[in-house]
Amino acid sequence: MDIRQITPRYSVTPQITPEDVAAIKAAGFVRVICNRPDEENPAELQAGAIREVVEAAGLDFVVLPLTHQTMTPENIALQKSAAGDADGPVLAYCASGTRCSVIWALGQATDGKSSDEILAATAKAGYDLGQLRPRLDALGG
Repeated sequence: MDIRQITPRYSVTPQITPEDVAAIKAAGFVRVICNRPDEENPAELQAGAIREVVEAAGLDFVVLPLTHQTMTPENIALQKSAAGDADGPVLAYCASGTRCSVIWALGQATDGKSSDEILAATAKAGYDLGQLRPRLDALGG
């Protein structure tokens, strides 16, 4: 597992496994967001299987499958809500953590954060999202 903190309350990681959940809980996360569509995974890594283990550990689990084509204003708002209304730190996952970083970045731009600030935060976490700058700027970032 490769958890990368973007903010103190929002971190991302590539695909998690059931075996990772104890470490996720021990790290202090209270909610896990699955941004990976089930079609990309074998049954044992699909959202339903991961949900069972996450919820059994006492953590919240939210499913919002994303592709680059589904980074819509509605999904941006859903991700912001899923991350923002948690009672503590949130861990979002997808195949590599990139989609989770992109959707976070888009949400920050809609809140008026500067593109430079957004891109610096994702770069510090190891995600170069420079190609998003025009979209971030258009959203108000």
